[in-house]
Amino acid sequence: MAQTGLTLVSFGYYQSGIKVADIRFEDGEVWHRIAGWDEGGAADGLFVQLIEGEAAYELPLLILAQKLLEWERIDWESEQVVFLENGGHYQRHLSIEGTGPAGQKQAWIWAARETAQPIDLIICENEVIAFVLTGRGDSVVLAKTGWENLTPLTMWQDPLLSEVNYGVHHMGRHDVEMRDGIRLATEVWLPAGLAEGQRVPTIFMRTPYGRMDGIFRRLPFVARGYALVVQDTRGREDSEGEWIPLVHERNDGDDSLNWIASQEWSDGSIGMLGGSYVGYVQWAAAASGNPHLKAIFSYVTVGTPYVDIPRKGGTILGGLSWIFMMAEKQRNVAALSRDDWREVIKVRPIKEIPQKVLGKEIPFWTKWMEHPDGDDFWAMSDWKRHADQVKVPAFLVSGWYDDNGMGTSESWEVVSRNVPEHARLILGPWYHKANTTREIHHVPFGNNAIRYDLDVTQLRWFDRYLKGVENGVDQEPRVEYYMVGENEWKTSQTWPPAETTLTNLYLSSRGNANTSGGDGTLTLSIPGEQAVDTYSYDPLDAAPYLLDLSENENSVPENYRDVEKRSDVLVYTSEPMEEEVVIAGEISAVIYASSSARDTDWLVRLCDVDEEGNSIRLSDGIICARYRHSFKEPELLVPGQIECYEIRMTKIANVFRRGHRIRVSVTSGAENFSFPNPNTGNDLATETETVIASQRVYHDSQYPSHIKLPLLQSGGSKESSGGM
Repeated sequence: MAQTGLTLVSFGYYQSGIKVADIRFEDGEVWHRIAGWDEGGAADGLFVQLIEGEAAYELPLLILAQKLLEWERIDWESEQVVFLENGGHYQRHLSIEGTGPAGQKQAWIWAARETAQPIDLIICENEVIAFVLTGRGDSVVLAKTGWENLTPLTMWQDPLLSEVNYGVHHMGRHDVEMRDGIRLATEVWLPAGLAEGQRVPTIFMRTPYGRMDGIFRRLPFVARGYALVVQDTRGREDSEGEWIPLVHERNDGDDSLNWIASQEWSDGSIGMLGGSYVGYVQWAAAASGNPHLKAIFSYVTVGTPYVDIPRKGGTILGGLSWIFMMAEKQRNVAALSRDDWREVIKVRPIKEIPQKVLGKEIPFWTKWMEHPDGDDFWAMSDWKRHADQVKVPAFLVSGWYDDNGMGTSESWEVVSRNVPEHARLILGPWYHKANTTREIHHVPFGNNAIRYDLDVTQLRWFDRYLKGVENGVDQEPRVEYYMVGENEWKTSQTWPPAETTLTNLYLSSRGNANTSGGDGTLTLSIPGEQAVDTYSYDPLDAAPYLLDLSENENSVPENYRDVEKRSDVLVYTSEPMEEEVVIAGEISAVIYASSSARDTDWLVRLCDVDEEGNSIRLSDGIICARYRHSFKEPELLVPGQIECYEIRMTKIANVFRRGHRIRVSVTSGAENFSFPNPNTGNDLATETETVIASQRVYHDSQYPSHIKLPLLQSGGSKESSGGM
């Protein structure tokens, strides 16, 4: 029963399966002491009170201590609990059976809902016995002493996992010289207590965000017998050289791998780890063909310049929050806290935004703007030019709503072609902060949207390919993906799944597809002769892209219902589905269109429309017209001439439920996401004038505009298109 009168409760604080601290809750106060890793978690030091404002732990321990008694007064016998006072909402999720202080017990994980960073509770007989927090490759469990076997900590008891046999010895900073003489600040940690001459494999991270940032999340590798090396990329923090994102990472990664392999403590086997930009540097290093790189684990990786950032589809992306944050040698998170982003993105010319807003130049932004086309400068950032060199076992993790999701698509294409037997992929219902949410912008997913096994899987991957442990991780299904709508995880040996069939959905109308109230429809057959759809695109009043500008994070899956009421958005909607239609894979579109302008943009979006008319974005893609044939050799439009645009869109797995409708929209604006094309044909970076363009989209037997949907054959979905 709940121990409602208890004034002192003892916990262990576990980071990725390793006890790093002893915690006591006492009358709403928190006391802590660091655990000695050498002794497998034992500690003899004194407890020290945790003071409010200290950021020593990821879990908000003071808040948890104050709420514990309230939680233990709750009747947890129902399926969900809602706290009206503080807004907490929990649902019964997973059962765990194991031994507690009083013998065999059954506990339940209660999933936190409607919060950006869920902290799940584990309840046994109305007693809160643990708290669980997951992240992108790490996890925290705060478990009451004696109750550890009724928590996800049991996953770490796998006898094939590297054991916690070592302490952590900080070797300090090394300035590693690159081939051009530039020295990069590189921090090294080694397992304490290595025998003389003993060599170990290495986990290597290269980051522009500060080599000591969040280092506690990675030290568990050291306790399990890995060296840990973390490096400031060129021009960042304590590293020399000029900071030009993406450009130097292939050569610098190659040189740094060679340095690690030459150290007396290294056994020559190196794995790379990290997400976003810290994911990109892995692929750049792999593209060098360095033989010491034996495994990579890549989260939400940034892609190549014209497929992902900063020139997606040839546009100039408006990710100014990241640009401003990275303007100096040290990351400045305070730069994100502006409240005038909507005014900032309207400053022209684009090239001079830093000078006009910050009063100073950002050198790498200037350099980006000085290269309008896909020339040799951008080629230095395109690791896929050397795709044949990428033959390293790779595990990729991303989400349907990751704003860098195209980077994972690019990487998967390469490794699944080069080393298919050593490639794994997990795609969840996540945005860039993968594995941290069960709802995104009012769209709920299942409690299973958050996984507790990512960091365990991560360790198994490195154990297999750096230590040679035959743990079976390479024998498991190659792909796991989350089916939105059904809210279940699926497995496949390929991505897209081999069972999918690319099926064309053709745009159709009587010439009045403007707005969701127009006559635009979708059909499985190529339309005959049809009127053309037209709209005016004004760069000064471009259709918005629903985006959180302060975080530079896509606000997806977001509701485009209101955007689709604009007259400059062409909308094509199917009839309601008579049976479920299931899609899973990469999406693309072929659009035939003309413009009165010499240049413009085209954006295609796929949405799932429910019975109430909510239009939830699933996928989209954009292209700048002058780059329709080549990013390297732009070609301006001949006004009025019909052109074919092949537009790569983002991936998704989704169930269109009975009664829902499939919607495709076409427009030319993506304000907030990319800078609106001025339509003049002049340099996008220096132009200050705009032209209103008359846009025409064709859809007939000669110009069959369509979207390619990867239909799954299971569940009758291939045959059931609901009267489209």
